[in-house]
Amino acid sequence: MKKRILSRFTVILFVIGFMVATQYNTINTSDTRDTRDTWEIRQELSREKQIHSELLSEISLLDETLGKYTGEAAEDPENILQETVEELRILAGLTEVTGSGITLEVRPSLEAVAMGTDIMEIPPDLLIRLVNEINRFNSIEMTISGQRIINTTAIRDINGYTTVNGERISTPPFAIEITTGNMEETRKLFSHLTASEIHDDFYIDDLTIAVSEPQEQLTLPPFGEDWSAAHLEALEEE
Repeated sequence: MKKRILSRFTVILFVIGFMVATQYNTINTSDTRDTRDTWEIRQELSREKQIHSELLSEISLLDETLGKYTGEAAEDPENILQETVEELRILAGLTEVTGSGITLEVRPSLEAVAMGTDIMEIPPDLLIRLVNEINRFNSIEMTISGQRIINTTAIRDINGYTTVNGERISTPPFAIEITTGNMEETRKLFSHLTASEIHDDFYIDDLTIAVSEPQEQLTLPPFGEDWSAAHLEALEEE
């Protein structure tokens, strides 16, 4: 009898202890608070609005292409296909592009030169940060040391050397050329890069970025490699 009472008493205490522990955990577990300030939230909102705008532009372009096919394909399908292929070549960076833009020159800092410091290649992660900083703007086309940057471009370390599109980037100085959609966007990009904190990151690696004045005409070469179609197969007609 005593054992039965003791067992029940133990179970009751266990249940009460479990309930108290659960309540304590609920009271002391606070929700994760958003500690960002107003400016950081505005920047995030601006980036989201930019992505939304880019998506709307892509949808509009696809609707326009679809309209061409439905309206003209029956009359001249070959011409429509050729136009589409050329548009895709432009989007893929396979053609020369000319527009307003700026030139960045990455070069050793004056202090590094004066002290005779050995100038090393730019680290891949630092170069990627600069590219991401530039890509905040719309309609950007870019070359790094003559290498055209496209969607599939890889910036990485290969055998201790920084490479772009598999090609080694020369030790600074070297140039980064950028074109934008229009002169207004070029001036905005110029102001942004001139005041950007990225300069401090470069200075730590004994490098500086010289930003040229906006230029009305700047021509970038096309992507210099052939596209591989090794994994593509022709669709057989039924």
